Amino acid sequence: MKSILWITLAAASILTSACNTFIGIGRDMRITGEGMEKSAVKVQGGGRSAPNNADTSGAPVY
Repeated sequence: MKSILWITLAAASILTSACNTFIGIGRDMRITGEGMEKSAVKVQGGGRSAPNNADTSGAPVY
């Protein structure tokens, strides 16, 4: 019984830490994409306004 409890606790801790990792990866990818978009707008002469720096991902900010 104790081994099942320890395995369950270990799995829960791994899964909850992985959730934060994926949120961070998604946020990093979004910021990278926005940076690439700003660079493309700058190279093209700024035909439209670049997106602002507001965090619109809906993910919690830690």
